[in-house]
Amino acid sequence: MFLPGNRISSIMTSPALEVSGLSKTFGGFPAVRDVSFTVPAGSITGFLGPNGAGKTTTLRMSLGVIRPDTGHALLFGQPPTLKTLDRVGFLPEERGVYRKMTAEQVIALFARLKGVPAGEARKRAKAALERFGLGASGGKKIKELSKGMAQKVQIIAAIIHEPDFIILDEPFSGLDPVNQAMLEDVILEQAEAGRTILFSTHVMAQAERICDRIVLMARGQKIFDGNVEEALGVVPRLVTIGVDSDDDLSALLSRFGEVTRLEKDMDGATIWQIALSPGADPQHVLRACVEAGVRLTRFEPVRPHLHDAFVQLVSASDTAAAAGGR
Repeated sequence: MFLPGNRISSIMTSPALEVSGLSKTFGGFPAVRDVSFTVPAGSITGFLGPNGAGKTTTLRMSLGVIRPDTGHALLFGQPPTLKTLDRVGFLPEERGVYRKMTAEQVIALFARLKGVPAGEARKRAKAALERFGLGASGGKKIKELSKGMAQKVQIIAAIIHEPDFIILDEPFSGLDPVNQAMLEDVILEQAEAGRTILFSTHVMAQAERICDRIVLMARGQKIFDGNVEEALGVVPRLVTIGVDSDDDLSALLSRFGEVTRLEKDMDGATIWQIALSPGADPQHVLRACVEAGVRLTRFEPVRPHLHDAFVQLVSASDTAAAAGGR
């Protein structure tokens, strides 16, 4: 798992997960509503959304932990069974492992439960603890570890059997920045070894760095499904320019998108911001300014981030829901 030479040799022909029309209501509240998506084999898919969006309920239905009211889920092309679940590593949102066992014992136990022989389970546990910076804590009981250390033990336990498909529910929650970066590296290592990753999070920066695809949830519904660049494409690219004059550039700049005149900066330059129209390029703005003899003091194209796309998509979904009377 954490050592060289453990790449998956078999190629999965079916998607790791296919979710079709999943819905679930609790006490009259629709937690998940007609959700469908696919997790391609070998991908890193981010399952994103605000707290309470229905991510955890959807994951539990996908694994057969909760029975859906409608719809179904397939793991490797089959309904969830003990056999297919042996190929899955799952970190639940609720943290908790056997507090009176040592870290090494817990990890080895989870490996044994997934069919790893005892000697190999102990070997993997020791290697994984070292990889996560817990080599000196393997003999400590879980109750003696900090919250973050105990969480790392649970993450290790979820992937110790070298599963084909890894599902992590809010894996970064509770980890400090150093350990968040370490977990990102581990996720990338697992993907490099040929494993499929699905993780839920509400932290957009992590998803933007490591995901191939994202599925975005809001109010129990899927509101976006695609790759990261497609998500970023819903947010207009911004260009900010500074001009050494008070000339009105609205007519010149409006050819490229929505124009806003901002306050002057500390050096007295007039600041203009252009939200580019689809197909417009920052270089076109620069060329037009140069050809028009505009004296630029500043030219800053701003790349949108997944956080911006997330806010825009969720806001648009909320607006549509309000208009529909929900």
